[in-house]
Amino acid sequence: MSAQSTPARAGYEPVDGDSAARANATWWSEESAAYLAEHGTFLGPADFCWCPEGLRESDAHLLGPVEELRGARVLEVGAGAAQCSRWLVAQGVDAVATDVAAGMLQRARELDVATGVTVPTLLADARALPFPDASFDVVFTAFGALPFVPDAARVHAEAARVLRPGGRWVFSVTHPVRWAFPDDPTAHGLTVTRSYFDRTPYVELDAAGTPLYAEYHRTVGDHVRDVVAAGLVVEDLVEPEWPDGNHNVWGGWGPERGALLPGTAIFVTRRP
Repeated sequence: MSAQSTPARAGYEPVDGDSAARANATWWSEESAAYLAEHGTFLGPADFCWCPEGLRESDAHLLGPVEELRGARVLEVGAGAAQCSRWLVAQGVDAVATDVAAGMLQRARELDVATGVTVPTLLADARALPFPDASFDVVFTAFGALPFVPDAARVHAEAARVLRPGGRWVFSVTHPVRWAFPDDPTAHGLTVTRSYFDRTPYVELDAAGTPLYAEYHRTVGDHVRDVVAAGLVVEDLVEPEWPDGNHNVWGGWGPERGALLPGTAIFVTRRP
């Protein structure tokens, strides 16, 4: 964490949603370089990784066969440094990436230069996408946007709005059951300490009580209701198992706890 973002306290407590959303955009900008330094090798500069379990789109095909995607228009929201979109572009797919953090998009431009694969990017809030209705065939996010806003229903509604009929909206999030456990990747994180139904956000605040970072919990039912309310149909719920050979530890994710508890939920939905 950057020095200017060091919290005075952290924990689960109510927070003003608008202030927290603005703080998250700043936090991700400030942390973009450090984030890439820590996780960039695992993610790859031009690879499509859905989650800390290491599930790749090249194996999962959750957006559909690459051959079909080459004739589609694809949008990534909460793209970070746009590694997923960069992989798609390298496969010949017409993809564009958005993120609310300017620092992350700067990292994306640096990866464009490093890889020779350029991704069109746009600074935008996933809750108010600057695109016309029905302009994309696929919209997706890999741990982007949804955990960091108080009103995830707006993200789903925007994804549905910009999708063409028959289009697919796919998103990965922290598996909701994990919020009942401590954020510890070891065996010490295998004891329930909070109610699964407690939706109080995790917040980091400065000495004046101003939010620096916030993350929001939704139950499985919350996610499904938000998707259905946006006029979408749930087609699949993928819960990746922790694979042999993945020794990466990423925050609360790791092989020790991953062998027993799901860490990620990936929802595959479609606009009728």
